[in-house]
Amino acid sequence: MGTFTAPGRSVIGWDELDLEKVTELISRKLIAGDRQMLVQVYLKRGALVPLHTHESEQMTYVLDGMLKVRVDDEEVIVRDGEVVRIPSGVPHQTEALADTFELDLFSPVRSEWLEEGRPYKRQEVGGRRQEER
Repeated sequence: MGTFTAPGRSVIGWDELDLEKVTELISRKLIAGDRQMLVQVYLKRGALVPLHTHESEQMTYVLDGMLKVRVDDEEVIVRDGEVVRIPSGVPHQTEALADTFELDLFSPVRSEWLEEGRPYKRQEVGGRRQEER
């Protein structure tokens, strides 16, 4: 798994982590601290993370690519160099409009993502694959 949680170590290079293939359309690398988590996410065009909620506040910074993000009842396009803030407990959904490389910051840590062997939930809807984070 592409996860770094080693206690007592302060510096890690992303290139030291293996890329975790989550689905055919999404891969990631995770770095988790005590109260926050930083995640490199690679989404192929067409990846769809269906409407969901979680306890963590989330900030998504698009480094390259473009996402259509629905936060509550507002839909926005997020491009290179832009950040979208998703408050704790607010329903949200993401679609990759292009191959996209982004950083997600979560607080508190998404502990369920650290559980070894927990499959990413996914389903086919209307001929399109949906991914659940």
